[in-house]
Amino acid sequence: MFESVGSLTGSPWIYAMVALSVLLDVFLPVLPSGVLVIAAATAAAAGSGAASGAVPHEVPDILALILSAATASLLGDLVAYRLAWRGGARLDRAISRSRRLTDAQERLGVALARGGGALVILARFAPAGRSLVSLGAGAAHRRARDFLPWSALAGLSWAVYSVALGYFGAQWLGATWLATGVSFLALFGAGAGAAYLMRREPEPAEAAAAG
Repeated sequence: MFESVGSLTGSPWIYAMVALSVLLDVFLPVLPSGVLVIAAATAAAAGSGAASGAVPHEVPDILALILSAATASLLGDLVAYRLAWRGGARLDRAISRSRRLTDAQERLGVALARGGGALVILARFAPAGRSLVSLGAGAAHRRARDFLPWSALAGLSWAVYSVALGYFGAQWLGATWLATGVSFLALFGAGAGAAYLMRREPEPAEAAAAG
């Protein structure tokens, strides 16, 4: 596995594959974009391909992976946001029938109104959370300047975390199945933790009552 991924890591195609996977998983959350990022970072740590320094324009492989994943994450959020913004009555009806989308829309509105975007960052790690928040922000016509900076920070945080898992996991445990398994568990653990914290986020009515 590491040899095949490592040979791909040494070419520009790995960045295109990472970017495409991250870009599309806002619409198809089942895509294993995080797994691909971890596998590429693990191969880089193993000293294959681009990890040896053979990268165009002398861009380190790890930095290129982070940049590819973070940029694609922001672009995917932007596309979902704009599509939802222009979705019209049909999308509004679809959101109103989905409790998860309705809740995400309400919580996001409260978070952005308070000047904070912790929910946007948490959602980037939670399974399908990125989709819920991006579509909810667009459907609710939240201002781009309130949402997109937090989306960019969320994408960068997720990219750094995912790459670090693969890279340092291989550095500490070697490029073995054990290192890969530990990295994947840490990624899924972060997702489970983020999903739990999102569910614990108070509803607007509860927040008002507490205040």
